[in-house]
Amino acid sequence: MSPLSWERVFTAWAPDFPTLFFVLLSGLGYLVCARRVPGWSRQRTAAFLAGLATIPLVTCSFLGVYDTTLFWPRAVQTVTLLMITPLLLALGAPLTLVLAICPARRLREIGRNRLARALTFPLVVTVLLIAPPLLLYLTPLYQLCLRNSAVDALVRLGLILCGFVYFWTRLRVDPTPRGDHHLVSFSISFAEVVADAALGLVLWLGPLRAPGFYHALARTWGPDPRTDQIIGAGVLWIGGDLAGLPFVGALLRRWLRDDERQAKRIDTELDNREQSAAPSGLWWENDPVLAERFKRERDA
Repeated sequence: MSPLSWERVFTAWAPDFPTLFFVLLSGLGYLVCARRVPGWSRQRTAAFLAGLATIPLVTCSFLGVYDTTLFWPRAVQTVTLLMITPLLLALGAPLTLVLAICPARRLREIGRNRLARALTFPLVVTVLLIAPPLLLYLTPLYQLCLRNSAVDALVRLGLILCGFVYFWTRLRVDPTPRGDHHLVSFSISFAEVVADAALGLVLWLGPLRAPGFYHALARTWGPDPRTDQIIGAGVLWIGGDLAGLPFVGALLRRWLRDDERQAKRIDTELDNREQSAAPSGLWWENDPVLAERFKRERDA
């Protein structure tokens, strides 16, 4: 393997045909469905396609070329496929698009049954977000991904799916089985920050991952294995937190909009109640003291 240089950053590309086929098929299917839905948002389309574009960007570029030679490129892939790609895909509202094209009653019933609600329970969603990086880097799965391309592809797909479930249920751009409070989403995000820090510290201070595999490469250029892993630990720790900032901003904006809509709805209901309960006639006719006085005067 040639040493990684600035020139190689822009020129080292290796097509991953299964990944490219998946991306092209998904993008084509989304565009075909979007054309069939009148007035479908261009912003949603752009977000979904941007999410798909990040997949070959981290798997076919120099990051994919060197992900079995250096530790840190795979860390960049992990952060992107778990935090950035799914966020953009969820903003594209693919489930809403599917329901608009195929308004099947059975699909809606499945999305509202007990199993769907259980799978999207906040604790389950938290595990789906936190567990994948821990399992990847703290178990033999990491070395297995380095040696087996099929397992590597399945792990990448799993990262995207786990991240999508998280952003789908938290952003709620698409319909979801549950309607948890936004504080739940912030709690899960905080747990993810803690998990990133813990994983980063373990990789920074702990033993080397897959030392036998990297030693067999006999790489004589670039950072040494310890420095390489420390860089990757920083990517997973700090990069994961930075990648989550756009989601926190989007979640905060949605929370404020929901509170504003709820406040307007409450004001409207109060106004309607006041109007329906408003007394008829002149104001003094509804005052009990004045009404009694005018009645005595009429009787006299």
